[in-house]
Amino acid sequence: MSKILVRTAVICLGLAVCATVFLAQQDKAKRPSPPATATFDLGGGKSVTIDYSSPRAKGRKIYGGLVPFGQVWRTGANEATTFVTNADLVVGGIAVPAGSYTLFTIPGTDKWTLVLSKKTGEWGTEYPGATNDLARIDMKVSALPAAVENLTIAFEKAGMDATLNIDWETTRASVTIAKK
Repeated sequence: MSKILVRTAVICLGLAVCATVFLAQQDKAKRPSPPATATFDLGGGKSVTIDYSSPRAKGRKIYGGLVPFGQVWRTGANEATTFVTNADLVVGGIAVPAGSYTLFTIPGTDKWTLVLSKKTGEWGTEYPGATNDLARIDMKVSALPAAVENLTIAFEKAGMDATLNIDWETTRASVTIAKK
């Protein structure tokens, strides 16, 4: 009799864990800033993946308003934005070894800085400080022809390389990425 109770308890506990994980995933998809992913295939089984949450402009002034100029920005919403590569890269002329990083940016009116932090697992706006930076990389800034409602991070293929574009409001920040 006790074996039946133990088995029933284990099965119920397993179902409860599965239900919790499923509901958490459902809640994540219903967030005002849903999860998004940008991936670039470098060939030979190598790739770069950026996971982020994509906030909406909702009529707000984004740069110089919601996102201040000259300050570290988490570049997304919710969990920290991750930059994961299984290949050694050159990002904007700077060597980036294969690994997992947290991606931040410092927006400016005419120049942005991409910050790759060696510290991972942050939540929200927590920037772990410059002592954890792997690299700070200059990004080019240009105006988009039309406003973009959703923060969008994407790779644009350019031969064997790519351009990483961060688009939101009427601004594009970009940097080249190449396999080392």
